Amino acid sequence: MEFDRRAVVAVLVCVAVSAATVVAAGNGSRFDELFQSSWASDHMIYDGELLTLKLDNFSGAGFSSKSRYLYGKATAEIKLVGGDSAGTVTAFYMSSEGANHDEFDFEFLGNTTGEPYLVQTNIYVNGTGNREQRNDLWFDPTADFHTYGILWNPRQVVFLVDETPIRVFQNKEDKGIAFPGYQKMGVYSSLWNADDWATQGGRVKTNWSHAPFVVSYRDLKIDGCEVAVEASDEDELRRCSGSEWGKEGRYWWKAPEMEELTVHQSHQLLWVREKHLIYDYCSDATRFPSAPPECVR
Repeated sequence: MEFDRRAVVAVLVCVAVSAATVVAAGNGSRFDELFQSSWASDHMIYDGELLTLKLDNFSGAGFSSKSRYLYGKATAEIKLVGGDSAGTVTAFYMSSEGANHDEFDFEFLGNTTGEPYLVQTNIYVNGTGNREQRNDLWFDPTADFHTYGILWNPRQVVFLVDETPIRVFQNKEDKGIAFPGYQKMGVYSSLWNADDWATQGGRVKTNWSHAPFVVSYRDLKIDGCEVAVEASDEDELRRCSGSEWGKEGRYWWKAPEMEELTVHQSHQLLWVREKHLIYDYCSDATRFPSAPPECVR
């Protein structure tokens, strides 16, 4: 499901800066200071406040951060494609590079008019994914902007919708389970056609008479440990994994209280799983007769 999207964003330019926190298309830095088009720039419009990507029968579009990060939080306010969005996918994700990459995905799967969007999350560790979960949402994501975020620290990866956790992937390396904690990542988003699988297993195709399909963004933020290009990976891992979280609020995502969900967040996650979880790979005994190591059945 990821191959086509990743193929068009494989070659990206890194820009080194030293700040720990950056914000785009909202408060602080401009979008074009921190992000760049990664493909089909003629299908992307940024007016200084609002960013839009469009998909037509010629192309979709995508953008990427100019810098790479080790730990932190990436968020975006997104208003998804409205109306008949079947076959389209809007992706917002973090990823490292190479065959053994790590990746944290939000994929918003379009649907026919009147049918709900599904949100698919996936996690790649050392090049292996197949950790899909799917949720519906408790609101219409096409009617207004909502905030989608990925929190990543040495103890957990948390997917958030309007600051409500919908998924947590915990560090269980002490049990021999791989955790994505050692590769620098960029932040990406794209709008593309995936009607071979995105809507009802590919049974419903994209209706190009409704093109162009448009997704809108504002207040894109990256609050993370930015990796210096000139430094060694070992040095940057040591710095970003160190104990500087208490210095002037830097690296707040590694503070002890961020190592696990709060009681309130745990209750929110239980509610999401009870009311809005559609599919969980951990429960798919047909696909995985033996439970994946991080799953409990």
